[in-house]
Amino acid sequence: MKALTRTTHSAKPHEVEKKWYIVDAEGLVVGRAAAEIAKILRGKHKPSFTRHVDCGDNVIVINAEKVRFTGNKLAQQTYYKHTGYPGGLKEVTADKILEGRFPERIIEKAVERMIPRGPLGRQQMRNLRIYAGTEHPHGAQNPETLDLASKNRKNKVGA
Repeated sequence: MKALTRTTHSAKPHEVEKKWYIVDAEGLVVGRAAAEIAKILRGKHKPSFTRHVDCGDNVIVINAEKVRFTGNKLAQQTYYKHTGYPGGLKEVTADKILEGRFPERIIEKAVERMIPRGPLGRQQMRNLRIYAGTEHPHGAQNPETLDLASKNRKNKVGA
């Protein structure tokens, strides 16, 4: 019989098995969905999670233009960017972004700000694919459906 040891297994990059998940963002609250997506991208849902290795899975988000904000955040939530020139601070509200050309940036930025900054975070963000509509070109990967809507409803009922 093997004695108990006090060593923790550290996953190696070649040992990690990556899965593909698809998330339908229609009607999901932006922050709650982004937190779950970030957890999957980092690999924190796996027992073999290792902080310095990309253990996360690939996530495809569809219907990104149909996300939801709670309260009055749709009109009041402000996103900033800087052009790099003096006085070049630009601001835009969430409803303008959702009506604009790239509504998927709302989810992309929300998830990106929940991932650690640095080379590992950039590598994990490359595993995220976001599409404004229902069509995506990743059918060959046989993604599993991830139902975040029922997860959020379950948490609300239990509270």
